[in-house]
Amino acid sequence: MSIATNLNDIKKTIPQQVTLVAVSKTKPVSDIMEAYEAGQRIFGENKIQEMTEKYEQMPKDIEWHMIGHVQTNKVKYMAPFVSLIHGVDSLKLLQEIDKQAAKNNRIIPCLLQMHIAEEETKFGLDETELNEMLKQVQHDKYENIKIVGLMGMATFTENQIQIQKEFQHLKALFDSSKRHFDAVPCDNVDLNILSMGMSGDYELAISCGSTMVRIGSSIFGNRNYQ
Repeated sequence: MSIATNLNDIKKTIPQQVTLVAVSKTKPVSDIMEAYEAGQRIFGENKIQEMTEKYEQMPKDIEWHMIGHVQTNKVKYMAPFVSLIHGVDSLKLLQEIDKQAAKNNRIIPCLLQMHIAEEETKFGLDETELNEMLKQVQHDKYENIKIVGLMGMATFTENQIQIQKEFQHLKALFDSSKRHFDAVPCDNVDLNILSMGMSGDYELAISCGSTMVRIGSSIFGNRNYQ
């Protein structure tokens, strides 16, 4: 099956209001161009250096999403062009994004990453940390970032009931935070994206309220991590 065929087959299973991020990490520019020619414009990478190299080589109407864990010292490399940062999991990182965005005269949209899985290896905030961080954003002068939603990854398991429970928990956190900011508006918080669901569980994620899914191997085939 070609990349274009895979992409079109997946698009048929995704409602119009859900955004598809094609996860192109480890894939060559030729593969990404095949998806681009088939109409895909949003791509997700998990390494800043790799994303920057691809950005320089590829058409400029692509939206590049940083979906991996972000090291603060590398933010400066993607600040000129990144469209959305999915994995903001600390105030220190948010401050650095704000600083680098200011240098580039940009406002960078960010998602706060929640820890919903029963795996220690996954990054993210708990509910208390989320509320603290949103409070900080409300009260401090962050003029070059905008918190536009939440992101989370479910446990890597065959247990669909557990995955569903984790997605529902994230949706409940998203809804309660959104209700708060709808009632008490804040210039740099506009919660409208709930990014959850990957190749193996995106349909379940959509049924639980996801508005953005990150799909890689089902489009591009298995990854080569050499």
